[in-house]
Amino acid sequence: MVAMSDETRTTDDDDATGVDRLREPTDSPDGEESENREFAERMRRYLDYAVLAGLLLLALIAALQFYLNASQTITTWVNPEYRAPFQAAFNLVLLLGAALGVSIQLRRLTSD
Repeated sequence: MVAMSDETRTTDDDDATGVDRLREPTDSPDGEESENREFAERMRRYLDYAVLAGLLLLALIAALQFYLNASQTITTWVNPEYRAPFQAAFNLVLLLGAALGVSIQLRRLTSD
């Protein structure tokens, strides 16, 4: 009887490990999770690039409109001898603001 119970134990142990081996592929969705994570990261990167492109286009249109209106305002309200420095200061502020926005978005894209 002792030998039979030993055989039964080894058979039960083999069955238990066999069941565990069968469960491993179905219970561990690590491969699927990593694929989903990679896909989500890739979609986030594409979305970040789309946001950057949209912001650049919006900034270009807004900057052009703002520049034209501000130039007209400077021409109307500022004396002729001070128009050039006002225009230069205004253009510099626009350039620095655009550079800041683009650098923030590019840093965000390259940090991933």
